[in-house]
Amino acid sequence: MNRYLVAITVMLPTLIEILDTSVVNVSLDHIRGSLSSTIDEATWAITAYLVSNAIVIPITGWLSRLFGRKTYLMLSIFFFTASSLLCGSAWSIRSLVIFRIIQGLAGGGLQPLSQAILLETFPPQQHGMAMAIFGVGIMFGPIIGPLLGGWITDNWSWRWIFYINIPIGALSLLLTALVIKDPPYMKRQRMKIDYIGLALLSLGIGSLQFVLDKGQREDWFASSTIVTFSILAILGIGLYIIWSLVFTDRPVVDLRIFKDRTYSTGNFLMFMAFFNLFGSIVLLPMLVQTMMGYTSFLAGLVLGPGGVATMMALPIAGRLVHRTNPKIVLIGGIAICAWSSYLMAQFNLQTHFWGFVWPRVILGIGMAFLFIPLTTMTVSHIPKERMQDATAMYNLLRNIGGSVGIAFITTVLSRRAQFHQFRLVEHLTPFDSAYQFVKAKLDFFLQGQIPSDAFIYRELLRQSGMLAYNDAFWLLSVLLFVILPLVFLMRRPKEIQTGPMH
Repeated sequence: MNRYLVAITVMLPTLIEILDTSVVNVSLDHIRGSLSSTIDEATWAITAYLVSNAIVIPITGWLSRLFGRKTYLMLSIFFFTASSLLCGSAWSIRSLVIFRIIQGLAGGGLQPLSQAILLETFPPQQHGMAMAIFGVGIMFGPIIGPLLGGWITDNWSWRWIFYINIPIGALSLLLTALVIKDPPYMKRQRMKIDYIGLALLSLGIGSLQFVLDKGQREDWFASSTIVTFSILAILGIGLYIIWSLVFTDRPVVDLRIFKDRTYSTGNFLMFMAFFNLFGSIVLLPMLVQTMMGYTSFLAGLVLGPGGVATMMALPIAGRLVHRTNPKIVLIGGIAICAWSSYLMAQFNLQTHFWGFVWPRVILGIGMAFLFIPLTTMTVSHIPKERMQDATAMYNLLRNIGGSVGIAFITTVLSRRAQFHQFRLVEHLTPFDSAYQFVKAKLDFFLQGQIPSDAFIYRELLRQSGMLAYNDAFWLLSVLLFVILPLVFLMRRPKEIQTGPMH
């Protein structure tokens, strides 16, 4: 079977699943108005999807063995497509949330399934190119999602962000039935269901995703709801670790896979990489909209070239991984990403459009040269029989890294804005000569039409906000530089030989 036909088959449903993670964000106001709900109620359409999606990802390997991988993939695509139809037809916010839960449960397995199938379909010496194909969806989806969602919502209706999945899902289902074959070790197996492990893992991962999604909005631990779910997350994950390692021989997710040093190190590096990526692609549009007055469309244009740069750099990185030591490529990718975040930390209120675009382009290139060698090395020493479990945990930690990055960086932004505002206000006194000079000039020019004190305070808020963005980007840069030495803990893939590709 043609390897690239297999790649197209598994990447089609994966791409629409990744798009649906972010495509709803820009349509929330339209959904709220159409379904007569509050904005807090409408955000449950996002949270419900993320939580249910996160629960399924780690148990993808177990579900593949339970149903057979091809059967499970087809079931996932079918229910994802059917639930997309139901989401588009939702008559109330409650019905939409229920259908989004079904959609999240159905779509959760698509990312790890596609990655595992690609790694098995392509020979080891072509794993870099396989991950380049996988990276197109993983890296480009979160960027194009909001742009696509905004365009569809403005020109058609928010319901079409779901309806558009239906023909793609139907094509994916047909291709999967014709193209995908199960290897012997992924056929359906007779299994005893570990109900306790399944319940603990679902409770822990679901609660953790809820905390990450709602924490900033609820002011973190000032909220009793966040405290409660944080305790549930710690208990669920902690008890599952004990249960899986001590009390059962066939856990839902076998954590012993983390004994492989290269695999565990690679997972941590990927967690931090997506921590940085999602932190950056959340901060940048917020900055240009709130500080510079850009429209949503212009903010999308700031992000767009970075996604295009990633698309162009991925195949180059895929080939380079097999021509040189992948550790060198990975170190270069991390360094480029850290440098791009450092450049973003230099933004100011006079930065022009292209001044915002180029650091984002550099980040896009860096992520391509980070993602390919990191993914290739991380799973390089995992037996094929355990590849499904390995890719499931890898995708989970990647997604959690993105969620933690967003939660962490938005909290840092809020706290640092308050800090800088407090420090700058110290100089707004009648005893400060610079303040007196500026106030006198403004009083003369404004002629009492606008109070000069209000004008000065508004500018102070802009300055403190800009300084907070600088701090947040600088922190992202430092965190990436700090993890660079961990690359040397990873083992180089045995199968990859340097030299020209044939």
